[in-house]
Amino acid sequence: MTPECSEAGECGFAPGSCEAQGQARWRLTGTDVVGIPQPGASGAAADAYSQRGTRTEVATGATSDLGFRCVTPGQPGSTGGVAGAGAPVVITVTQEDFARLPVEPLVPHAGPEAGWIPVNSPTVLYVEPTDQILDTTLLGTPVQVRAIPVSYTWSMGDGATITTTKRGKPYPSEEVAYYYETEGWYDITLTTTFAGQYSVNGGPWQDIDGTITIDSTPVPLYSNSLESRLVNPNSTEPPEPIVPDRTPDTEGHPNPRAGHETR
Repeated sequence: MTPECSEAGECGFAPGSCEAQGQARWRLTGTDVVGIPQPGASGAAADAYSQRGTRTEVATGATSDLGFRCVTPGQPGSTGGVAGAGAPVVITVTQEDFARLPVEPLVPHAGPEAGWIPVNSPTVLYVEPTDQILDTTLLGTPVQVRAIPVSYTWSMGDGATITTTKRGKPYPSEEVAYYYETEGWYDITLTTTFAGQYSVNGGPWQDIDGTITIDSTPVPLYSNSLESRLVNPNSTEPPEPIVPDRTPDTEGHPNPRAGHETR
């Protein structure tokens, strides 16, 4: 609840509300709301006071006002203190904060290192995932954010996509593999989904709600049909290259049967 204030700077809450708690008058002092105690018969001050919250973004340090809350020392969910004392700093990393951090894309491996593969042969897909730790400081407090790869989506360039939680393995494994049906150049793109956790000042890791996705640099691969051709053994012309230059004429064609797989 936000108090209504007069031009003189005196503020009041509705009688009987948590914020009132025996304090009939409040005064704004800078960014704080200070309760002016209304002593009872014993002359003791009221038991509750108001805190003003501020949210700080991890990536930019920008702050935004969260308004006021009533704090009753000793009650669950409240923070002890006296009226007018500075509110404790609570740092929370959101999915939006996580998305602004410089999480590095993973390095995808697709097919043989030679850069080409025969049509209808297994194009082996794999990645070597590692957790990433990013360090920052907020309001003088060290904060670490951990990016954890949890799933991988491979876009094969012919319309097919594969989403899996498996990292894959190098050839001869076919744990995650794909078969091209036509000849041509294709770009294979990996999109990694990261879950996040954060630790404030060396404290326990806390989960970040939501995930982020990061695209890797595409891997170009040529699918070759390796058709048999009659050649003149006496010809002085060089043989056709296994991997031709990439031109509009050598681009791969969409696969009409391509779809999305979840493995």
